[in-house]
Parts: sequence; structure tokens; C-alpha cells
Amino acid sequence: MAELYGKIVLPGEEIEKNNYTYKFQDKTISKKVLLVSQDEKRSKVIPLSEVYYPNVGDKIIGIVKEVEASGWFVDINSINYAFLPIAEAVKEFIDIYRTDLSKILDVDTVIHGRVINVMKNKIVQISIKDEKPNKLIGGGVIKVNPAKVARIIGKNMSMVKLISEKTNSKILVGKNGYIWINAKDADSLIKAINAIKFVERNAHLKGLTELVSNYLEKL
Repeated sequence: MAELYGKIVLPGEEIEKNNYTYKFQDKTISKKVLLVSQDEKRSKVIPLSEVYYPNVGDKIIGIVKEVEASGWFVDINSINYAFLPIAEAVKEFIDIYRTDLSKILDVDTVIHGRVINVMKNKIVQISIKDEKPNKLIGGGVIKVNPAKVARIIGKNMSMVKLISEKTNSKILVGKNGYIWINAKDADSLIKAINAIKFVERNAHLKGLTELVSNYLEKL
């Protein structure tokens, strides 16, 4: 049996203070199902189920859903759509009265960007103008639990590089749980998706890189 990456803590259990706890009487209680691992220096806490809450600086994959007069509303797998202003999509001046913005980014266009502002009213602004690539052509998008993204990326991008190389695919992972995959053929695409889903299911296990490598050899 594979060894757990850490200890499972259930909601209501006592735990050291972290971003997913609250104070009850003299105890610190967990709000979520957490995976807690400990090394000599510090403990690491990973929520096992979580919706995406945007933070400034997060790299995201988004899907354009609405074209407006001054920008685009984009699905980033969060509670509300994010807004992409014209100035954060292109560097040149755009005359909004003469330009059809759908010629720049149309509905269902997949983009690669980052969160630049999270307002108190939950409105989120994103930017794509400094990302390369920022408009993702071809391929497709799959959705994973945002809490598992760190394991899918791996330390120093090790996991996503392994899957990309073994499946001959281009892969971009958004912190919001959307992943863009562009593979050379259908078989490679299915292999890449299966490998990513394998990581998502087994994110709580130790030695995950070796497990994934063996899994890819079997596919």
C-alpha cells in the first residue's frame, strides 16, 4: 500500500493554527479536510477539497464568456467571472467605438493570464498582456480540484514536465484548476489527461513522481 503524504485532519478536529482553522473556546479547530505533512523545519497544510479563491499574482487559465464594450468577462473557475479590461489585453491603443472586440478575443477563446486585482465586492480583474503565450490556440481545457494544482505542477515544475515529456504534449496549469493541453494526437491527449487525473486522485500519497512515471509506462 502506498504511504500517505501526510496525516488526514477532518473538520472539527483540533490542529495547529493555519489558514483553514478557527478558534473555539481554548482550541484551534479545522474548518476543512486537510492533509498535514511535517518535516524538520515546518508543517505543510493542503486542503483536499476547495473552490478557487483568486489572489493577486495567481497565474490562471480562463475562457472568454462575454464580450463587452470595454473588455471581456472570463470564466476562471471561481464564484464570479473575472473582468479583462482592454488595456490589460493589448498594448496598443484601441478605439472602442470603431473596434469589434470579438475580433481580438471572441467567446470561448482560451487565455493564459494572471490576477491583478481582487476588490472587496469580489470583482476580480485579470491581465494577459505580459504573458507568453496569452491566447491559447488549439488543444483543450480540463478542470481539476484547485487544491491539487500544486501537486500536479510539482516541485520546480517537475510533475507537469514529466507528463508533458512522456505524452509529447504542451501543458499549462492554472492555479484556478483549469489546465490547457495541446497534444500531437488523440492518444497523446488521452494519456496526458489520464496522468493528470491520476495525480489529482493520488495527491495525498508520498513518492507520487515515481507512481506517475510507472503509471505512464503502463498506459
